[in-house]
Amino acid sequence: MLDRYKAGMVLSAVGDALGYRNGAWEFNMSGKEIHKELEILGGLHKITVSLPNWKVSDDTVMHIATAEALVTNKMVGEDLFLEIVGKYISACKTDMNGRLPGMALWGQARSCGAAMRSMCIGLRYPRPEQLDDLITVSIESGRMTHHHPTGFLGSLVSALFTAYAVQGKPVNKWGAGLIECLPKAMQYIETTGRYVSECKSEWSYFEDKWRDYLKLRKIDEGESEPEFPDIFDVEERDLFYIYMASGHDAPMIA
Repeated sequence: MLDRYKAGMVLSAVGDALGYRNGAWEFNMSGKEIHKELEILGGLHKITVSLPNWKVSDDTVMHIATAEALVTNKMVGEDLFLEIVGKYISACKTDMNGRLPGMALWGQARSCGAAMRSMCIGLRYPRPEQLDDLITVSIESGRMTHHHPTGFLGSLVSALFTAYAVQGKPVNKWGAGLIECLPKAMQYIETTGRYVSECKSEWSYFEDKWRDYLKLRKIDEGESEPEFPDIFDVEERDLFYIYMASGHDAPMIA
């Protein structure tokens, strides 16, 4: 399990570095163009992910900062949240040169940045009896920068699905587990008393998109195997990503 934890942290950074490609691919909306460039490079098996050509993006910098805060083993609550804030500030001050972090504005606060730094939360709180802590930490760390429900709930999804992976839960059951978890997440929002009405008014967008996706893949009940279109190549996937694009989409695509 220790090897799996290490592999999870390292390989998430490898995948990030590949998708980022020093900024060249992160904001390229054409999968077709990216795949053409990949062919020119000789294909995926020819790439050695190392500096200077393949550095990690701001998302891995923030993921490492999250993990560094969690391994202090501070109790879930204000002390831990302040530790996370401190790590985020330090990371932004010291390790963002040449990277392209987003700005925490309302329009961008529903993007997928929070989802991309929360996998380690699922590693820290993987057991079913730790679900409340997982919900609390993923939401609070997420809305430090992504204060729209579509943004910070993406953080919850990444953490929750990682915990499911550690538990050995079949992947086709993960989505149904998320839907069961969302009322607990709303309960937590209500207990905090912060921006409750705003969160409630925007909440359904995230939940409805996930319910639609799970039905589309025929895994809303968590019993059958997912179904994909017969032709689902680069161009078809691009169109699908555009259709569902927002903060919920990164864990959904993964």
